Amino acid sequence: MGQCHYNETIGFFYNNSGKELSSHWRPKDVVVVALGLTVSVLVLLTNLLVIMAIASNRRFHQPIYYLLGNLAAADLFAGVAYLFLMFHTGPRTARLSLQGWFLRQGLLDTSLTASVATLLAIAVERHRSVMAVQLHSRLPRGRVVLLIVGVWVAALGLGLLPAHSWHCLCALDRCSRMAPLLSRTYLAVWALTSLLVFLLMVAVYTRIFFYVRRRVQRMAEHVSCHPHYRETTLSLVKTVVIILGAFVVCWTPGQVVLLLDGLDCKSCNVLAVEKYFLLLAESNSLVNAAVYSCRDAEMRRTFRRLLCCLRLRRSSREAALAQASTRTGANTRLEPPENGHTLMDSTL
Repeated sequence: MGQCHYNETIGFFYNNSGKELSSHWRPKDVVVVALGLTVSVLVLLTNLLVIMAIASNRRFHQPIYYLLGNLAAADLFAGVAYLFLMFHTGPRTARLSLQGWFLRQGLLDTSLTASVATLLAIAVERHRSVMAVQLHSRLPRGRVVLLIVGVWVAALGLGLLPAHSWHCLCALDRCSRMAPLLSRTYLAVWALTSLLVFLLMVAVYTRIFFYVRRRVQRMAEHVSCHPHYRETTLSLVKTVVIILGAFVVCWTPGQVVLLLDGLDCKSCNVLAVEKYFLLLAESNSLVNAAVYSCRDAEMRRTFRRLLCCLRLRRSSREAALAQASTRTGANTRLEPPENGHTLMDSTL
């Protein structure tokens, strides 16, 4: 093992990796932060709405919706982590301590890993329920709880490992260019793990699709409901395409640059696109709320009810304030005092 550099500054590692550390706000930094803050706020609001919907509607107090709630919680955490990153990026990066930098990176890695792992857990449980022809309520709660615990153990493991061992503070020749304090092997493993998750999701949803198509086709032959069969099949195709398409669009660019950096591709200009691809990966936390929740009719009704309640509360508050203001105006009168000056007598 070579010399360890625990007492060096962030600038030392950035210079070693060849990554520019800006001392002032450049136009590119401002654009990235503005987009990042916008995406983070939207991620927080949408996933908070999903959690509120699941908590408020008793029909959602079922194991499969616990997984959807866990996905929303992971994506909410991702929004918080990305918000933290936006407030500690650009020229502020140089002022971070090594522990602060690892905290920033660890929050991001943990939340995104939890989100990806939950997507796989949802696919596995959907496959199990379809193959067993079970209702959502029949899914064992203990199994779902174990899945959720397993998701967060894996996420915390991948998020905490770099700060404790999977870094390059003692091996500068292994440092990544995109994340100058991390080992290139960590980035490669993270990218390959995400790719493996995607391939497993493809396999699971493909099996679900062909199983349901065969089942509906057999039912259609007996009851002569071909139009309904076509509608069901098209709906299933649409759902599978949206789920896998969203994952590919949001995650593939980031996985590619992570893998290229992890494999130490010298001719690949990964630094030119890394921030935008990370932003695209973060936007998957926004897409998840739409794909996994908004396609559920009952969830949409719950959303509308929650938003209407919020709107009614706001209208009631405004009406109460207006009434109070009217009463104040009605009870306000001017009285001439003995000294000839006008005083305002207001009864509140």
